[in-house]
Amino acid sequence: QVQLVESGGGLVQAGGSLRLSCAASGRTFSSYTMGWFRQAPGKEREFVAVSSRSAITYYADSVKGRFTISRDNAKNTVYLQMNSLKPEDTAIYYCAAKTGLYSDLGNAYNYWGQGTQVTVSS
Repeated sequence: QVQLVESGGGLVQAGGSLRLSCAASGRTFSSYTMGWFRQAPGKEREFVAVSSRSAITYYADSVKGRFTISRDNAKNTVYLQMNSLKPEDTAIYYCAAKTGLYSDLGNAYNYWGQGTQVTVSS
């Protein structure tokens, strides 16, 4: 079992930055692929970024070049640095964990956090 707790969301103006954190319980964090997803009001959940167990990263086209996913296995934490934020980035952001290869499909992930709200004002 893995428990995930996100933090770092908030209100920011367009062009600003936020860093989200996701703290994981358990002693096997390094063995998990970690992903970030988001869901905007009235929209389906969408993939944002993923870090494999070996820290290979992959991003959605909509955030490539603006967002950076990283992980600190010693702290059991994965981060999402978000720069040059746009109003369309407004959503609840969720971190998720899975075993095995990285994936951009939400239903491939076994564990989810409760989410943290990010609001970008224009």
